[in-house]
Amino acid sequence: MGKLEFELQVKCSADKFWAGMKDTTVLFPKIFPQRFKSIEVVEGDGVNVGTVRLVKYAQDTPVITFAKEKVEFVDDVNKVLGYSVIDGELMTHYKSLKGKVEVVPKGEGSLVKWSFEFEKANDEVPDPVLIQEYANNAFIGLDAYLLKE
Repeated sequence: MGKLEFELQVKCSADKFWAGMKDTTVLFPKIFPQRFKSIEVVEGDGVNVGTVRLVKYAQDTPVITFAKEKVEFVDDVNKVLGYSVIDGELMTHYKSLKGKVEVVPKGEGSLVKWSFEFEKANDEVPDPVLIQEYANNAFIGLDAYLLKE
């Protein structure tokens, strides 16, 4: 099992960023039309445990065209959510992909902690650093968008 992680200081308050994180189904295609063609809820209510989202990526996204993500846990008090990728091109290279996002108050802004555990299908498969870069850039863009709202 491998793991990638990063921490990112953002300017939004933890409450505001957390609210944005829970609305990424709507916000990400709006903020990043060059990356996300659409995100639709195919099971559940869109934010709580058991929700499954179909993420369709735009042409600017290398390698993958779609992914299905399942919300595994949500803790609104501590602002933590976990998800897993359950379908899509990535699953031909990885046996499992599980992400976790935590938003912690820090000064006037907040700290976003992201981690991603993965199990490769074989030793030749690279670490999913593209997903890490995607997440980092998405959080930077979400912060900038929310600051304007």
